[in-house]
Amino acid sequence: MNYKISIDELENSPSKTLDFHFEDYIKGVDCVTPVTSDLEIKSLGEFIEVTGNVKGIIKLECDLCLKEFEYKLDFSLDEMFAKNALLEDYGQEFELKDGQFVTDLEGADEIDIYDLLYQSVILNLPNKKVCGINCNGDKFLKEENLSDPRLDVFKNIKIEGKKEI
Repeated sequence: MNYKISIDELENSPSKTLDFHFEDYIKGVDCVTPVTSDLEIKSLGEFIEVTGNVKGIIKLECDLCLKEFEYKLDFSLDEMFAKNALLEDYGQEFELKDGQFVTDLEGADEIDIYDLLYQSVILNLPNKKVCGINCNGDKFLKEENLSDPRLDVFKNIKIEGKKEI
C-alpha cells in the first residue's frame, strides 16, 4: 500500500487539508494488532502539519524480569515539516509547540507516513519497560539462578583493607 502523501495533492485539495487513515503492522516493531491512526495533514504556507492519534498493541520485553508483555500504544502525533530548506534568515516566523520538531523535507515532493509513524512509535516507547507495577524482577532472576560461571573467578578476589567478597 502507498503511504506517501503528495505535497501537490495536498496543495490542490480543498482548504489545503487531507485526511489519512493508516492501519497496518509496522516492520521492526513486534505488533500484536495493527497500528492505527487517523491523521489530518494541513498545509500552512511553507510548513505542513500532521496531527492525529496513534493506537495499537505491541510486545515489549520487561527490563526487570525479561518476560514479554503487551504494551498499549495511545499517543497524539503533532509533527511539522518544512517544504523548503530551513535557513537562518528564514522569512516566515512560526511558533513551535513544546516538544515539537520541524523536519526539513529538503524539497521532496511527498511525505512518507509509514516512516513518520515508525519513528513516532519508537520515540513514544517508555524509557523503562516494565510489565506491571507488581513486577518481581529480582525474584525471577534469583529463581532462574542466572549466575555466569565465567564470573566465579571474581569470588576469590581480595581487596586491600576489605574483607573477602
